[in-house]
Amino acid sequence: METFVLGGGCFWCLDAVYQRTRGVTSVVSGYTGGHEPNPDYYSVCGGTTGHAEVVAVTFDESIIPAAVILDMFFALHDPTTLNRQGYDVGTQYRSSMFYETTAQKILFEEAIERNQALWAHPIVTEVSRLPVFHTAEEVHQNYYAKYPEQGYCQVIINPKLAKARKYYSAWLNA
Repeated sequence: METFVLGGGCFWCLDAVYQRTRGVTSVVSGYTGGHEPNPDYYSVCGGTTGHAEVVAVTFDESIIPAAVILDMFFALHDPTTLNRQGYDVGTQYRSSMFYETTAQKILFEEAIERNQALWAHPIVTEVSRLPVFHTAEEVHQNYYAKYPEQGYCQVIINPKLAKARKYYSAWLNA
């Protein structure tokens, strides 16, 4: 099993897609990359902790290649906007990849290079060593499955799920 810690705006969006991806065994929403020792949702959303909203995606490489997990990441958010994803603005929404090993760092850098051709502007995704990962509150775990009728889910997450189905249907559960 391999775990990638990825930030692409609000963690609810990445969580919703990766929860439906074959070979993914766990998706945990959380916070990392900042200086606050005990972050919570409200402090992170306040933009003063330095933490990014992220997901820790654990997957089985015998079922889904690491490259597919990473290419999905670049398809599901705009990695060319600094500290912003749509209406979500602030460093907590930055495009980010946090590695634990040199091998992961290399995979992340290769994914940026491979996916740059898909974007007209430079990818600004931060690649950093993973400091402490803080698990988000339970309400944020598998958020879309719990609250599919919530406005954010309807307006923001549903189009991302549709995009994932369009380009990655072979990797998604029914």
